[in-house]
Amino acid sequence: MQTARQRARHTARQRARFFATRFVMLALVAAPGAVDAREPVSVARPFEVSDSPAGNYLAALVAGAERDTHAASTFFREALRADPGNSALLERAFVASLANGDMDAAFGLGRDLVKRDPRSGLGNLALGVKALKEKKWQSARSLLARGGDSRQRDLTATLLTAWSYVGQRDGAAAMKTVDRLRDSELASFRDYHAALIADAIGRTDEARKRLERVYEGEKTKLSVADAYARFLSEHGDNAKARDVYLAFDKVVPRHPVVMAALAELAQGKKLEPSVHTADQGAAETLFGLGASGGSAGDELAAIIYLRLSQYLNPENGLTRVSLADVYERMKQYEQAIDVYQAVPQNSPLRVNADIQTGLLLETLDKKDEASKYLASVVADHPGDAEAQIALGNIQRSRKEFLPAIDSYTKALALFGAKDEKARDEKGAWSLYYFRGIAYERAKQWPQAEADFKKALQLYPDQPLVLNYLGYSWVDKGMNLDEAFAMLRKAVDLRPDDGYIVDSLGWAYYKLGKYDDAVRYLERAVDLKPADPTINDHLGDAYWRVGRKLEAHFQWNHARDLKPEPEDLPAILKKIENGMDDKTPSAAEAQDKKNGG
Repeated sequence: MQTARQRARHTARQRARFFATRFVMLALVAAPGAVDAREPVSVARPFEVSDSPAGNYLAALVAGAERDTHAASTFFREALRADPGNSALLERAFVASLANGDMDAAFGLGRDLVKRDPRSGLGNLALGVKALKEKKWQSARSLLARGGDSRQRDLTATLLTAWSYVGQRDGAAAMKTVDRLRDSELASFRDYHAALIADAIGRTDEARKRLERVYEGEKTKLSVADAYARFLSEHGDNAKARDVYLAFDKVVPRHPVVMAALAELAQGKKLEPSVHTADQGAAETLFGLGASGGSAGDELAAIIYLRLSQYLNPENGLTRVSLADVYERMKQYEQAIDVYQAVPQNSPLRVNADIQTGLLLETLDKKDEASKYLASVVADHPGDAEAQIALGNIQRSRKEFLPAIDSYTKALALFGAKDEKARDEKGAWSLYYFRGIAYERAKQWPQAEADFKKALQLYPDQPLVLNYLGYSWVDKGMNLDEAFAMLRKAVDLRPDDGYIVDSLGWAYYKLGKYDDAVRYLERAVDLKPADPTINDHLGDAYWRVGRKLEAHFQWNHARDLKPEPEDLPAILKKIENGMDDKTPSAAEAQDKKNGG
């Protein structure tokens, strides 16, 4: 039967990424300018163009539905060749090409689209961005002035128009244009870009006033904190710039962009402003719109904005990482890898991009490639804790527990060694938790218990740790009162987590409190109806309370949900013969944890 340890293994790929990039952010950044010797990764996505126009059209529709922008752009363009007068097909081919970053093709299709529909909002936006790149400021404004009347289009066109005036060195017109955005909901976005524009045209006091106002309201937004700190450094206040970065670091520990800036400040360097030129400012506009669109769930719009931003400022690593993240959320892992591989080598985010490439290779079940790639990242960056964490997570997912322990131990040593104050190590709780799981799976319980306790010391009431340690104690018949208190607290903290609710129910089962077990396990099945282990657990509890018909139903359901291969024989045996009437011992239940 699947255990907590097995479930931890089952979800390790997803959790590895989650903790590596969103929770811990332990990247110890390589020096700017460092270049790795690794061979670039390209994951083949073979498909064949059909001789049939109808076949290409249907393939394009399927690719679009699956959010495969690479295939969609290819098939729509092929379909368009067979029916060049089809305006709807032209628009789809244009959108797909733009989303895939086929900019030359997209601009050509955009010109054709605008000829047929002069009010095409997206067509005029794309051509306007192309004009900005070519420093054709008046032409850009003319194109941006066309299109629909949506609120989003107005915001985009207004800010890009303002930056076109910066390119034309008409600062007064730029500030007047951006201040046309009077919607209170857009105040922060307006002031942020007004500040960047004011700084670019030499109106330092206005830039400072606007940046301070934005920063007070959005201290935890990376782009705002970075722009404000760079402005302070640019104008001679490195000490305050450092304070801004350190304040952000308390919220999102060790973000690579922040670590790279702090390293420069420590060397007494003056930071460059986040925006130098009009096209960089326009790129920042599109990046902000794309990043907010991606977080709101509008992936296609986010991709298009980020592609246009990337076109204007191809050296911005954050844009590429954000684009790759959108592809990951759409489960387009091959395309995400392609984008990660395009992050500039001198970007502070390059190491993170390489780590994500390795994790995605593992997700794609390319295990040998993932191992070799991550090993090369670790070799090239021996002082990078996040690379060690990623390697440890993959090793743990493969049951390579002793190597995983070694990787986590190295990561913890790096984490402490690089921080004089160690920031009380709070951000390291997940490393102790992961290493504790590896120790427990390697049957080194004293070390595992110590790590779980350390994780709770750093992050009291962390539900994952409460769940794992609490159940482990129940499993071993140790500290039962404290263990059940931990499990109940974990359920209180995450009442909708079926795995954690299942842990409490299964703990009651092991102690022979079958009515309590049924109550919690029924709730766990409601929360995770497709999980084979939870259904199997509920079947066992039903049997113990005499509900044998329902027990057989749950076991059959568990069988049909494709449990782990090692769990299936026991389920089939219960379907065939039922269970005996003795209460299971702790030894017999040793492998029935969940929720890790």
